[in-house]
Amino acid sequence: MTRPLLVIFLTIFVNLVGFGIIVPLLPFYAERFGASGMTIGLLFGVFSLCQLIASPLLGEASDRYGRRPVLIFSLAGTVLSFVMLALADSVLMLFLARIVDGLSGGNISTARAYVADVTEAKDRSRAYGLIGAAFGLGFILGPALSGLLAPISYTAPIWAAAGITAVAMVTAMLWLPETVHRAKAATGIPFLSMGTILRQPYVRRVLAIDFVYWLAFAVFQTTFALFVARRFGFDAGQTGYFFAAFGVLGAVVQGALIGPIVGRLGDKATFMLGLGCSAFGLLAASMTASVALFTLALVPLAIGIGFGHPTISSLVSRAARQDEQGRVQGAASAVESLGRAIGPVWGNASLQRFGEAMPYVSAAVFLLASLLLSLNHQVTEVREHQQM
Repeated sequence: MTRPLLVIFLTIFVNLVGFGIIVPLLPFYAERFGASGMTIGLLFGVFSLCQLIASPLLGEASDRYGRRPVLIFSLAGTVLSFVMLALADSVLMLFLARIVDGLSGGNISTARAYVADVTEAKDRSRAYGLIGAAFGLGFILGPALSGLLAPISYTAPIWAAAGITAVAMVTAMLWLPETVHRAKAATGIPFLSMGTILRQPYVRRVLAIDFVYWLAFAVFQTTFALFVARRFGFDAGQTGYFFAAFGVLGAVVQGALIGPIVGRLGDKATFMLGLGCSAFGLLAASMTASVALFTLALVPLAIGIGFGHPTISSLVSRAARQDEQGRVQGAASAVESLGRAIGPVWGNASLQRFGEAMPYVSAAVFLLASLLLSLNHQVTEVREHQQM
């Protein structure tokens, strides 16, 4: 692993530890303020809606001014949002904290563009697998810390998340080299540029697949805590530990297996295999009545996510010219954010209205829709396409 990849790996890992602390905790924390299932869904959704607005702007800024300052800015915003969350005394304050985090949250799309800057196209799935491993490891340590600290108080894990994310920000400030030079950067109005991007059929299909994929993942992720609470009686601590265990397999798949599998099957086939595994796992999980069977059902889901996350990122990156990686990754983050904004609202509302199985069944249907969209998608190097 090169030094730039190592630093971006460590930065994203530490940031995802902070994020992993919050995900299993937020539903229980919000319920203390009287939040309903729909309100909890909106808390997750408003974050992604703000990312939808901010991602194209941050992607454009990273092309024009550099990846490093945008990444540092986004991490600083996340630190501020966690402090606001810990000091919250009302549902309104929870929403304001999530809005601040969403508007500044361009760290993942910027990290993807950074990876594209320092790797060849043929090596990107492996490199994105390392970023995916950072996700997986973050979702091991983060939820585990949440489970460990939640019995002290619900704010203790949030303060820990703020401190850990501050470490990520300092790491980026000290050791992350820049990869973009302003003289070569793209220019333009981000949202008009996004319209140009979406007029390209190849890019449009990739982004449609990306949208449906992340919509399904958001439904699963943001209803997990309430699902296990209702079906198995889990509390915040148990949910954190279970989330951590789920992250172990995903980290192994993305860190060790994705490179050889993509080398043999290719990005598209690996992605489609991941979609099939994930859909099967979700359907099986929705029908389980015991913790043991639920755990078994999550194995193919974790494998599918391990296959899907890095390969969809690679497919998106290959749709962009080198000097527009930030712009296209910003567009991808925007459509992903739209999916993650709709997913939590639908997932939590359907859980409240139809029971805890409905979100998982609908997420499986969304994944199968993404699979159908992928069937006719041709993976072609960007230089074969018309310049944007």
